[in-house]
Amino acid sequence: MNLHQFRFVQEAVRRNLNLTEAAKALHTSQPGVSKAIIELEDELGVEIFARHGKRLKRVTEPGQHVLASIEVILREVGNLKRIGSDFSAQDNGTLSIATTHTQARYVLPEPVARFRGQYPKVNISLHQATPHEVADMVLTEVADVGMATESLADYPDLVTLPCYEWQHVLIFPASHPLARKERITLDDIANEPLITYHPSFTGRGRVDRAFERRGLKPNIILEAIDSDVIRTYVNLGLGVGIVAEMAVQGDLIGQLVAKPMGDLFGMNVARVAFKRGAYMRQFVFRFAELISPRLSREQVKLALSGRESDYDL
Repeated sequence: MNLHQFRFVQEAVRRNLNLTEAAKALHTSQPGVSKAIIELEDELGVEIFARHGKRLKRVTEPGQHVLASIEVILREVGNLKRIGSDFSAQDNGTLSIATTHTQARYVLPEPVARFRGQYPKVNISLHQATPHEVADMVLTEVADVGMATESLADYPDLVTLPCYEWQHVLIFPASHPLARKERITLDDIANEPLITYHPSFTGRGRVDRAFERRGLKPNIILEAIDSDVIRTYVNLGLGVGIVAEMAVQGDLIGQLVAKPMGDLFGMNVARVAFKRGAYMRQFVFRFAELISPRLSREQVKLALSGRESDYDL
């Protein structure tokens, strides 16, 4: 048996048992993947996959145990590589960060700049993606660290720690009737044409649930993943915007007013994620400390080792 066989099995499961897609992801041929898996099954004396003809249908019960062992083996192989790079060149390498647009645009610039000042030889690779893609990149070790508000805590193979709390704000022109209201209600907002985030981004689920609890259906006329896009269309008079407070800490476009909506939509928590059990290079711990003063190097190490569970802000 060899590592190639292990990777083929792992990728086949990740690609929903589609060997053609697994082969594409691994830059090899589909027959080669199929042959390697069969050879591993023959060597182990068990079927990892149940088949219908040449198609994989499901992972068998012994296959589940084989897959769990493969995950451990490949994770430790990755750890060995990181240990070597960490101790042979402690102050250089690449820090790979997977995050959403909002975090990349409004939160990370300052800590990234400070990190570069402390580790000038470390290259930074920034991947902007959906929260689901962020989690997948950390799990597949494309990224060392992930950062998002949504979904990260839903993955059992990720260690997630909270970085900071934030709330949504309502933005509209200064001439808008809502500007004269001392207290804005969900009913007021539901009657307006709304411009806000796509459902998979930036705490949108919390906004939707707030309306659902009141039995209201918001009139959302435009969805985007970029706060700047939302602000631009609000400034054009298309509607009222709901954005993350980080997006309005600087000057607003035009004559826009921002009102905090934490009392209506609740507080959101941005989280940082690492792959459970993965070996972290020292500069990754330092980056975690820079993105949140609440995170300490020892705290992250304890969480990765399973000796400290997620904590609350």
